[in-house]
Amino acid sequence: MTMTLADQAALTGQDGRVTDEQPARPKRRTFTKAYKARILAAFDALPEGSPERGALLRKERLYHSHIVHWRKQAENGTLPATTGRPEKSAESEELARLRTENKKLKADTEKLESRNAKLTGELGKTKTALDIAGKAFALLQDISSSADSDTR
Repeated sequence: MTMTLADQAALTGQDGRVTDEQPARPKRRTFTKAYKARILAAFDALPEGSPERGALLRKERLYHSHIVHWRKQAENGTLPATTGRPEKSAESEELARLRTENKKLKADTEKLESRNAKLTGELGKTKTALDIAGKAFALLQDISSSADSDTR
């Protein structure tokens, strides 16, 4: 196995000797409820699409996904502190249940509308076929009656 200079530098100690210790993994950042609320308020106070929003995120070393996640938590009433389990109120649980039910009903509505459109198309084809069959029957009846009158 070939070691790069970066690998060697990571393994060397202060005195230049190679050690077996791996560098410590960085700790994951945690954010307090107050910090999240403050950043959300500052972000929402800036005009949508403005470069100041991006500057705020860069200054705080955040991603837009943080804002989206925190906003969703704030809307659900589950914006947690960094410790402990978030407490859900009866209203937020009912709201979450109703949102889930609403999504399911919208999906069912889309399926039924799609099926309705398909059946409407088939109905149109059936009506056209019946109209053609009726005209063919009338034509055959007319031919039959004229053939009967010719033989008499």
